[in-house]
Amino acid sequence: MRFAILDLETTGHQADDEIIQIGIVVLNEELSVADTFSSFVRPAKAIPPFITGLTGITDEMVKDAPVLEDVMPEVVKLLGDAILVAHNVGFDAHFLNRELDRCGYSPFTGRRLDTVDLLRMLYPTLPSYQLGAVSEAFGITHERAHQADSDAEATSLLFAACMHKLQELPLLSLQRLGELFNGYDDLSWLIQSTLQQKERETSIDLQSHVYFNQLAMKTSDWAELKPAREDMDEEAISQMTFTQYMDGVRDRFRAMMPDYEEREAQSIMFDEVHQALDNERHLLIEAGTGTGKSLGYLLPSLFYGVKENKKIVVSTHTINLQEQLRQRDIPLLHEVAPFPFRAAIFKGRGNYICLRKFDTKLRMREYVSPNEDLMTAAQMIIWLGETGTGDQEEMNFGNKGAEFWETVASDADSCLNRACPWFRRCFYHRAKHEANIADVVITNHSLVFTDIQAEHRLLPGYEHLVVDEAHHLEEVASKHLGLQLSYFSLVHPFNRLVKDSRGGGLLSQLIALLHGESESGVPAWIETLDELSKSFTGIREDWDKMFEHMYTLMGATGGAPAAQTENGQSVFRIRPNEHPTGWSTITDTENNIYADLNKAVRTLEKTLNDIKDKIDDTPIVNLVTDLNGAVKDLARIRDDMRVFVRADKRDTVYWMEATAQFKSKSLQLNAVPADVSEQLRTHLFEAKKSVILTSATLSVQKSFQYASEQLGLDGLEEAGKLTTVQLPSPFNYREQALVIIPRNFPQLKGAGSDQNFVSLLVKSLTDSAVLLGGRMLVLFTSYRMLRQVYDPLKEALEQHQIQVLGQGVDSSNRSKLTRRFRQQSASVLLGTSSFWEGVDIPGDALTCLAIVRLPFQPPNHPLVEAKSELLLAQKQNPFMKLSIPQAVIRFKQGFGRLVRSAKDRGIVLIYDTRVLETYYGKYFLYSLPGPKIEHMHTEQIVPRMREWLGTEQEGVQS
Repeated sequence: MRFAILDLETTGHQADDEIIQIGIVVLNEELSVADTFSSFVRPAKAIPPFITGLTGITDEMVKDAPVLEDVMPEVVKLLGDAILVAHNVGFDAHFLNRELDRCGYSPFTGRRLDTVDLLRMLYPTLPSYQLGAVSEAFGITHERAHQADSDAEATSLLFAACMHKLQELPLLSLQRLGELFNGYDDLSWLIQSTLQQKERETSIDLQSHVYFNQLAMKTSDWAELKPAREDMDEEAISQMTFTQYMDGVRDRFRAMMPDYEEREAQSIMFDEVHQALDNERHLLIEAGTGTGKSLGYLLPSLFYGVKENKKIVVSTHTINLQEQLRQRDIPLLHEVAPFPFRAAIFKGRGNYICLRKFDTKLRMREYVSPNEDLMTAAQMIIWLGETGTGDQEEMNFGNKGAEFWETVASDADSCLNRACPWFRRCFYHRAKHEANIADVVITNHSLVFTDIQAEHRLLPGYEHLVVDEAHHLEEVASKHLGLQLSYFSLVHPFNRLVKDSRGGGLLSQLIALLHGESESGVPAWIETLDELSKSFTGIREDWDKMFEHMYTLMGATGGAPAAQTENGQSVFRIRPNEHPTGWSTITDTENNIYADLNKAVRTLEKTLNDIKDKIDDTPIVNLVTDLNGAVKDLARIRDDMRVFVRADKRDTVYWMEATAQFKSKSLQLNAVPADVSEQLRTHLFEAKKSVILTSATLSVQKSFQYASEQLGLDGLEEAGKLTTVQLPSPFNYREQALVIIPRNFPQLKGAGSDQNFVSLLVKSLTDSAVLLGGRMLVLFTSYRMLRQVYDPLKEALEQHQIQVLGQGVDSSNRSKLTRRFRQQSASVLLGTSSFWEGVDIPGDALTCLAIVRLPFQPPNHPLVEAKSELLLAQKQNPFMKLSIPQAVIRFKQGFGRLVRSAKDRGIVLIYDTRVLETYYGKYFLYSLPGPKIEHMHTEQIVPRMREWLGTEQEGVQS
C-alpha cells in the first residue's frame, strides 16, 4: 500500500485557472518517505498579484519551467496504484483530473483521503485545521507555506501522525467509529481496515482508559475525588499570618525565577484584596495591564478561603480568561502555595456533554445532517478518550457541530440524576462535585446571575466573590435578569421533536419503539403522538408568520428602523403600552401560538407520564426523558413570548433586532431591565459579605462614580462598606507610548461617513503602514466604515507586500485573524467591536494602534435610549452621565491593546479630532495612563513617527 500526498498551487479557483506548481511525497506502508517530486509549471496566463502575495510564486520563477504536458508522465507514474492524500483533497483531485483529461490521460479513480477530515476526527480540540496553523501546532517546520513542495511535505507528516493516532486508538473507540462509518466512502474503508488489523493483534488495554457502556473514556468515577486537605493538620494554617504566607510565596517565586521582581501595584493589590475579605468589605480596584491582576486577587483569596474555611468564587466575563486561569495561574499557584488546595472551573450546564444522550444518539443513529453529524459524533468518540472535563469549549466543531451539540448537551429538564446509569461518570455532576469540594471556584458572570435566578441551586454556597472583567458586570446582569428569544428558540426544539413533514425526530422514534410493546395503552399513545406531530406543523407555520409580521413592522414605521447597530443590524424599540400600528396582528398570532402550544404541552406531558408509569424499557425511558426536556423548553418559550408580546412593564426595555440578509429568521427579541443597580445591590452587595470588583477599566477621569452608580454601590463607600483603589501603572507610558492626533483631520457628523474622510484615512493609514512595514491594528466603531476602508487600503498596500486583514471580510473569527496577523508581520488588521478588548498581541507584532472614531454607543439604541430617559427624569444629563463614561471605558480598553509588556513600545493614532475640539475630549485623554500626547497636521505624522521610533525602524523601512 502506497500513499501519494499531493499539493497543487494554481492561478486561482476558476474553470480557466492553471497549475503553477506540483508537490508530491510518496509514503510506503510503514509511512516512511519512498519518493518525492516537485516542479514549477509554466502556465499560459500571468500569475495574479494576490496569488503571488499568497504563495510567493512570481511569473519570473515559472517562466523557464516545463509546461504541464512535460511534467504529467512523472505525476501519473507516482500516483499509479497509490491512495491519493491531500489537505482539502476535493480541490486537488478536481484540478488533477481536469488536467489529466486535458493532457490525454485517464482520470484518477483510486481512493482519496483528506487530511482535513482525519485531523478533524482524530484531533477534535485543535483550534484550527488550516495547514499552516496545524503544522505550527505539531511543531512541523513549514517555512514556505502555500508552496506545493513545502505543503506536500507538511501534509505527509500530518498524515503520518493521523495514521499513527488512528492505529493507537483504544479498540473500543475504533469499534464505535467502525459502527458509525459503516459506509462505502474512503474514510469508512480506512477505519474498517484499521479496525480489522487492530482486532487481529490486540485486546482491550484496561490501563489506558476507563470503559463503560461501550465507550472508552479518560475520566473515572467522580465520587472518588476528595477535598485537598482531608488528611492534613489544619493548625499550621490557622496560626499563619498573611504576612508570613506572602513572604513564603515570594521566596518560592524567587527560587523558581531568579530574575523575579516585585511589582508595586501587585503588592498593593495583595494587601487591598486581603483586607477587603478580612474586614468583610467590598472593593472596587482598577488594575491596568502588567499589574499581574489574576495573581493579585488569587493569592490573597486563596489564603483567606483556606484559613477561614470559606468558599471563594471567582467570576470572569470571557472564556479566554477562564482558560488562562486554568492553564497558567492555577498551576503556578500550586507551586508557590504553602498548602495543598483545590481549584475548580464551573460553567453553565449546557457546556457539558450528557453521556446518556450521546450514547442514545449513537445507538438510534438519528442524524439531521448525516455527513456533518457523523463527523461530529466521531470527534466526540475520540474526545471522550482524552477529556477530563466534557466541556464543549475544548472542541472545534464543523458547520453543523453546534446544532449537534444542542441535542447531546446536559440540561436540568432531561436529567435523570442518580437514576441515570451514567451518573457517576457525568461531566456536569463531576464539575459540580469538584466545585463543592474546591477552595476556589472559577465561573463566569452569566452563571452567577443564572444561579441568582435559580435561587442559588447551581453554584455551591458562597459569601465571598471576586469579579474580574467587572466593567461587563452590569451588561451581563441586564441580559440575564431579562429575556432573549430568537426565531430559532422554537424551531430547534421543534426540529428535535419532529424533524420534517416526512417524520423523523424524537416523536417518530418513540412511536417506532412503542410499536414493539404489548402494553394495552400503546394504540392510544401512538394515535395521540401522531396527532401532536401534525399540530406542531400548524404551530410552526404560525411562528413563521408572526416573525415575518415583526420583521415587516421593523421597516414599516416611517420608512426606516429606529436604529442601526455597529454591525449593521436594524434595531426597533417597542414602548410599554404604546405598541406600534400593526402590533394587534402579532398579538392575535401569538394568542394562537400560546393556545396551541399550551394544549400540545399538556397533552404531551400527560402522555409521557402515562408511558413512563407503565413501561420500563430503557430506550423508551431515555426517549421519554429527552422528550420531557423538549416539552419544558416549549413551555418556557410559550411564556417568554407572551411576556415579550404584551410588552407592558414600564421598567423594562423591549426591542427587536434583525439583519437584512436573513430577514425574519435573524430576528432577536429582547426584554431587559433598564436599570439593574437595585437588583445588583440586593442580590450581590447586600447578600454577600465581600465582593471584589476588578478590571483595567473601571474609572473615568480617575473617578469611580460611574461604576458605583451603574453597579448599585452608591453610598457604600461613605458607609464604610466599600473601598476604591486605582493602582499605579507598572509601565512607563511616557516612554513607551506616543499618542498622535491629526488636528486638521475632517470631523464626521453623526454616525455616517463621507468619502473625503475615508480617502484621507486610507492615505494616512497607508503612509503609516508603509513606514512600519504593517504591524498595525485599526479599530473601527462600525462594520460599514471598515468595509469602506478595506478595499482601497488593500489595493494601496498590495504593492508594498503588506496584507490587509478585515474582521467580517477575511474571517469573523477573532482568534484566527489575530493568529494570521501575528504569523505575518507585514500586516494591517482592521477590527470592530470584539477587537476593542481581549486581544493580546505583545512585542513587535503590533507597533501602531489607530482609533478611527471615539467609541460612543448609538444614542438611539433602545437600551441607551431608555437609560437616557431615566436620567432625564432624574434631571440629569444623559450625555455626561452615560454616553461619555461608557465611551471612555471602551476607549481605555482599545488603548490597552498597544502596550502589553514593559518592553512594548508603540504609537496610537486618534483620527477623531473631537478629543481636541470639544469640551468633553479631555475626559478621554485624561483617562489614559500618562502617554506622551501630541497633535499635528496629517503630513507631519510619518516624520514624527520615524523620529520617535528612532533607528530601530530603519530596517523595516528599507
